Amino acid sequence: MENQASEDNTAETAYETYAAVDLGSNSFHMIVAREQEGQLHIVDRLREMVRLSAGLDAAKHLSEDAQTRALECLQRFGQRVLDIPQGKLRAVGTNTLRSAHNSREFLRKAEQALGHPIEIISGMEEARLIYLGVAHSLAADESKRLVVDIGGGSTEVIIGEGFAPMCMESLYMGCVSMTMRLFPDGKITSQAWKKAEIAALMELEPIITLFHQVGWEKAIGASGTIKAVRNVVQAMGWSENGISAEAMKKLVSALKKAGSFDKIKLSGLSEDRRPVFAGGVAVLNGVFKALQIKHMEVSDGALREGLLHDLLGRIHHQDVRSLSVAAVTKRFQLDLVQAARVDDTVKQLLNQVANDWQLNISDDGQWLSWAAQLHELGLSVAHSHHHKHGAYIVQNGDLSGFSQQEQAILAVIIRNHRRKFVKTQFETLPEKWQLRAQRLSILLRLGVLLHRSRSSTPIPDLQLKADDNTLTVGFPNGWLDQHSLTRADLEQEFSYLAASGFTLQIE
Repeated sequence: MENQASEDNTAETAYETYAAVDLGSNSFHMIVAREQEGQLHIVDRLREMVRLSAGLDAAKHLSEDAQTRALECLQRFGQRVLDIPQGKLRAVGTNTLRSAHNSREFLRKAEQALGHPIEIISGMEEARLIYLGVAHSLAADESKRLVVDIGGGSTEVIIGEGFAPMCMESLYMGCVSMTMRLFPDGKITSQAWKKAEIAALMELEPIITLFHQVGWEKAIGASGTIKAVRNVVQAMGWSENGISAEAMKKLVSALKKAGSFDKIKLSGLSEDRRPVFAGGVAVLNGVFKALQIKHMEVSDGALREGLLHDLLGRIHHQDVRSLSVAAVTKRFQLDLVQAARVDDTVKQLLNQVANDWQLNISDDGQWLSWAAQLHELGLSVAHSHHHKHGAYIVQNGDLSGFSQQEQAILAVIIRNHRRKFVKTQFETLPEKWQLRAQRLSILLRLGVLLHRSRSSTPIPDLQLKADDNTLTVGFPNGWLDQHSLTRADLEQEFSYLAASGFTLQIE
């Protein structure tokens, strides 16, 4: 395990300390940083070559050996961050954990080993975070940048300006997957190399026209494969700075001449990179050819740095998830006035039951707000079953800032905001979220029900009490007698919730 501490750990105690963990398909990385005057200063870096994707079998199951390697690494990482509180470390899994059918079972053990929650992020979210990490590692510059990151199982390609990505894509090829697919026996034949080159170009083909239309001024590479290539071409004297197209040609020629992994003799190539180097070079060579790159700079920032900056934004109320939700409401032209009515009401309801139901007014209030803003999203598809349509869009769309688990949580809350309350759907969520999400969904149901008329007339002051699976709602005397439709809706709601073991009492 590599451990590069830039400052004594005792310095961390004087400042807020944060950490980010990247469970990559090839390597696991962790960085620890302290915040000083709004700036992050890295105090520790850890890296282990786990090769998680090499343990993914044809049925998309992670092998026991791969899981053991990963868990042992996470236990070591966990020892380093014992003193970092919950909420100040963010850990994410990428392509291999997106693909593995048994990732949920693995995550339970992985979270226990690390001592912190682990999320799985989509390829597009990975691309966004990579760009954020790269952008923060560069000097202030408003020029358009092409950013390329070749991981173990996927390659992210992004064009952006400043800290904002403009177009992004996550491609299903990486140094490990390409090696296993095209060089499984460790032989680098001309035929195998040609197939690898074609495979890379085929994966890149759908983005070539768009990316050339958008254009860029600088090409920047990030992470292990590209850093390894940079180290080799500079050590071999083929490029003085970064990676040139001519240096790539010489590198490809050298690999073909070697003929096999064990005969690769290249200065600057580490032994742990050797087994996946040819696959990574094949991907990068395809990127250079498809996008006609002449020269690529190499950045120190990548996904884990992006995670840290994104985490800091959440803590300082600059959460990109809220911007993402707002963008969806605008794109689908949702009724913002109605959403605001429901949002205001569910927050008032939450304030009254937070203690009884062990909910957090700040954190859970944010989840309720997102759900309230998006609860009518499915109307853009059809009125019938619109709660199901909305849940599908939230579950499967690219929502910047949200992990796959977070999208699943939001989708289930929205799916159950009306009609039948399907308790079994909550059982698909992480265990710590199952009861919590049910309670949030019940509050959302009540907020939507109370505003079913879409009237601007304020609803009355309600008195709520909660106890385990019971919610008691008190209305002013005589109010329900004057609002018979609301009474009928509440009676129907009583039946829906009772079928799932919840009791709604009206006073």
